[in-house]
Amino acid sequence: MKSLIATILPAILLSACSDDGPVGVPDRRLAASAAEILADKPGPNPYDSHLDSAPDDRCVRLRVAQIGPLRRAFNDSNYIHLETARALGIKPITGDADIWRLSRPVVKIESCPEYFVDELTHSYPYLVPEAAGLLSEIGRNFNDSLAARGGGHYRIKVTSVLRTPVTVKRLRRVNRNAVEESTHSFGTTFDISYSKFICDSDEAPHRTFEDLKNLLGEILYDLRANGRCWVKYEARQSCFHITARQPRAADNTIDS
Repeated sequence: MKSLIATILPAILLSACSDDGPVGVPDRRLAASAAEILADKPGPNPYDSHLDSAPDDRCVRLRVAQIGPLRRAFNDSNYIHLETARALGIKPITGDADIWRLSRPVVKIESCPEYFVDELTHSYPYLVPEAAGLLSEIGRNFNDSLAARGGGHYRIKVTSVLRTPVTVKRLRRVNRNAVEESTHSFGTTFDISYSKFICDSDEAPHRTFEDLKNLLGEILYDLRANGRCWVKYEARQSCFHITARQPRAADNTIDS
């Protein structure tokens, strides 16, 4: 299924990062045929480049709001994530035919100034537009907050995105936390690491990953409080498990 998804999904995807910056709405011409997709071989992405490790000396501490223990602050149950994912997302891809008739458009996400997409071994880099827009907003807010507090050359790291029953089954062999009906199957959910951040420069100021983790927690706390998402602090997987919520059509705000 992996090779077919990689071949067919670009025909129905939207672009998460455009020349004008990240967006959550269509902005790319849709491919006309599978043959056209196969002929499309994008060049290397410059935003995939980064340092092998972050500087661990001369770190300057960040001023971060105190929101209490992150495990307690972000404890939305899987039932809430799942209910939202079912309402907002695509129907899970259970076979090859489902790829041709997705219930909603999906957006391909790729490394850009706002975030870095890790090598995905059990998922595919696609989200519904609302989730892709939320991810871009998290990355922008992280960058803006870091700059406002003295700077630093770091990006958030996305570690898991869209899953299928096949990838969930493989994942459960190595991760007992993975549930059979995963919110990742709906294209509404993504994981962001809180133990690792992408360092793009060895120029000062250097930051500790612990401070960057708390900064990311501060940003997610505000977005969650404004009804933008549900968040679960995953201790074993060292990530924030994030599900986008449905905007209100009337005023383009989120119903909390």
